[in-house]
Amino acid sequence: MKRSVITTSDGSKTIQIEDWNEQYHSIHGAIQEAKHVFIKMGLHHFVELHKVNSLRIIEIGFGTGLNAFITTLESEALNLQIQYEGIEAYPVLQEELSQLNYSKLLAPDQQSVFDTMHSVSWETPHSINTLFTLKKRQQDLSKLEDVSSFDLVYFDAFGARVQPDLWTETIFKRMFIALKPQGVLVTYAAKGSVRRAMQAVGFMVERLEGPPGKREMLRATKPA
Repeated sequence: MKRSVITTSDGSKTIQIEDWNEQYHSIHGAIQEAKHVFIKMGLHHFVELHKVNSLRIIEIGFGTGLNAFITTLESEALNLQIQYEGIEAYPVLQEELSQLNYSKLLAPDQQSVFDTMHSVSWETPHSINTLFTLKKRQQDLSKLEDVSSFDLVYFDAFGARVQPDLWTETIFKRMFIALKPQGVLVTYAAKGSVRRAMQAVGFMVERLEGPPGKREMLRATKPA
């Protein structure tokens, strides 16, 4: 499928899959979306609620590495020990990565960190800084078999319009099992069918204010 790198409304780049008319991030702002959905409503929420100084995160859809990169910056800002695993079935190409401008906009002195996150090998944990460990996993989501392993899920798969099989009860059951009790899943999606699928497998689900250009998003919590 034909892919191109485009500029979103906040000046940050994303990748567009032209055949699907689907982007890796919101066209209203890739960085703004990532900070609102995954950092503010996910990471900050969990840390403030549970007063932790370490946690384990799994991202569904590692993609461009934007969410992981911002989380790396947050690990230092918050002095937070983070073990981060990113699931990605189809890794982004180097020629696409070279066109992204996240470090330039977020932390110009951290370009080497962004580059390292993409250059390290898959399936092995790597220390990105003294607080942040990254393990990239190239696998299909249907093969996820982790049990009570994570505090937080960044659910950033392509939308249900183009990949409905990733937004089913079957998939959210895997997420529920992968989370520890009181674990949290955040996603940009807000469809009623997605919310009901989460509730059907046992999640307590909140509708929250969405990022720019989107009215709502969802946050799901696994009961204690």
